[in-house]
Amino acid sequence: MNIKITGTGSYIPANIEKNEDFHKNEFLNSDGSAINAPSEVIVKKFKAITGIDERRYAKSHLNTSDIASFAAEKAIENAKINREDLDYIIVAHNYGDVRHDSQQSDTVPSIASRVKHLLRIKSPKCVGYDLLFGCPGWVEGVIQANAFIKSGIAKKCLVIGAETLSRVIDPYDRDSMIYSDGAGAVVIESTDNEGGIIAHESATFSLDEAHFIYFGETNNQDSDDARRYIKMYGRKIYEFALTNVPLAMKSCLDKSGVNISEVKKILIHQANEKMDEAIVKRFYELHNLEMPEGIMPMSIGKLGNSSVATVPTLYNMILNGELDNQEINKGDVIIFASVGAGMNINAIVYKQ
Repeated sequence: MNIKITGTGSYIPANIEKNEDFHKNEFLNSDGSAINAPSEVIVKKFKAITGIDERRYAKSHLNTSDIASFAAEKAIENAKINREDLDYIIVAHNYGDVRHDSQQSDTVPSIASRVKHLLRIKSPKCVGYDLLFGCPGWVEGVIQANAFIKSGIAKKCLVIGAETLSRVIDPYDRDSMIYSDGAGAVVIESTDNEGGIIAHESATFSLDEAHFIYFGETNNQDSDDARRYIKMYGRKIYEFALTNVPLAMKSCLDKSGVNISEVKKILIHQANEKMDEAIVKRFYELHNLEMPEGIMPMSIGKLGNSSVATVPTLYNMILNGELDNQEINKGDVIIFASVGAGMNINAIVYKQ
């Protein structure tokens, strides 16, 4: 028995927010002091560091659960399964349903229950639950689905990563330009076909690193805004990720027994183009090799960082021929990898 992804789907919001749209923002330092540079210069430097030209925001009437269900519908259709046969719906997210212009996150009922409702699944034996694991949430959901199927308590699982980060960004914070909205989903089943999940690795670093990404106040200290926004210590995250993610990827590959020469693609969380490239380069350096050209597909330039949705969306795009000069063929070995709030890291070695 092999455990494979048999269907994929994604939802990319229609609203495009370009870098130029931030030229009128008043960016401030975390202490509220002014940044000694025009917004145009700040945005230009941001692009050079992150590789982001534009990002996608969900329309105001749509919430995380809505776009999660859109991606799920596509994955179910692609897998050609009866939705009533699903044993688990696992939804990775971080902020729940945050309605447009709302000050509250809504997670009761769970996003998974809302998605199941929107999919009109009747069977009570289809269990839905939410997974909070930072940006690596979707990858962790795949690992959990693999465990359920391996143990015999499930045959078919739906794993979704969805987020509307545009609802939790501080307009006075330069980092707000990183984040975006989106959803990606996969159906995972036991199958007699060759391939599937070969090995996986997960880790949580929380002794000193737990609060590298956190919920904090606006940078505008003259504001009476009571809301909290997604915040991060970018330099600390960069140094942490560059040290620890390549090691986790190597450990996962070592467990798989697959030679690094067999790896065709590395689908890493679309966090920051420069950081991702440095991580994958360091991974190959651990094997005394140079990073192969084209090994690391990127979608962040046009889609931004949609947290848990970046990896499944990227995977779906490549399979559907929607990313230039990138393809994944039957029998190819790929690595899924992610890092995020917690601080959590995970990786999967997978054979298509």
